[in-house]
Amino acid sequence: MENTLKIGMAQISPVWLNKKLTIEKTMTYITKAAQEGCELVVFGESFLPGYPFWLSITHGAEFESQIQKEIHAHYIKNAIQIESGELDEICSLAKQHHIAVYLGIIERAQNRGGHSLYCSLVYINNNGEIKSVHRKLQPTYEERLTWSPGDGNGLTVHPLKQFTVGGLNCWENWMPLPRASLYAQGENLHIAVWPGAERNTIDITKFIAKEARSFVVSVSGYMTIDDFPKDTPNYNEIIKNAPKILANGGSCIAGPDGEWIIPPVTGKEDLVTGIIDFQKVLEARHNFDPSGHYSRPDVTKLTLNKERQSIIEIINQ
Repeated sequence: MENTLKIGMAQISPVWLNKKLTIEKTMTYITKAAQEGCELVVFGESFLPGYPFWLSITHGAEFESQIQKEIHAHYIKNAIQIESGELDEICSLAKQHHIAVYLGIIERAQNRGGHSLYCSLVYINNNGEIKSVHRKLQPTYEERLTWSPGDGNGLTVHPLKQFTVGGLNCWENWMPLPRASLYAQGENLHIAVWPGAERNTIDITKFIAKEARSFVVSVSGYMTIDDFPKDTPNYNEIIKNAPKILANGGSCIAGPDGEWIIPPVTGKEDLVTGIIDFQKVLEARHNFDPSGHYSRPDVTKLTLNKERQSIIEIINQ
């Protein structure tokens, strides 16, 4: 079965803005995926501890709003600081089950002072090692009120059986050059993570698959108004204008020909599984390979800066 890979798509809600309980739920679904024979399990964008849904329904851009300050402070306290070992249990479980994990987190980055937040996509290999942390390059629209722009350090790919896997967060998947940077590194299994909306995954998933001649796995969250914990700061303000369904899912898999292997799944929390075959990548590259025989590096070429950005460089400690 070296040619094939079984993938689990965790289309689930977090225990919203609760780091401890969402870590526990993450571990439950890693175990469930492993028990179902999955070799890779993927969680949605910002799953741990949750997407900032409050921004668009509580006047998130109101300057010096006490409501916004309190919710943001709560978000910071429940964000993940990788350097402090807050993903260690998840890494140990991945190693125990010999399963790779793509996990969307809100990162409280130590090398940026520890108080700003980044929407990061973490890759943990099946030996339980964190191999990349990709900080979203450009938060989208109201996300910029709570997330900071990232850098190119995590724009990298990883071996997984015969596949070469890489990933992007949400609307980064619409950015041609970050996509091209992954293609150029040999990506043939693209992971796209989303907070949860079929309207996002239904077009771009097939488009990237056909453009890259790669498998594309889009994984979305699922969340309803009932998933807001009642002990969240300013809970009543949040739910006052919240729609009944905030994230309807839309997780799916497209093949290198751009056709559905699993069309978008909506309306439920579930572990959706699928099997992909590497042979299909080789067949699809026969007539088009965006970084190989159908490229012209003498005419157009991309520069990728992978330096991890920080405001301080300590020369002598």
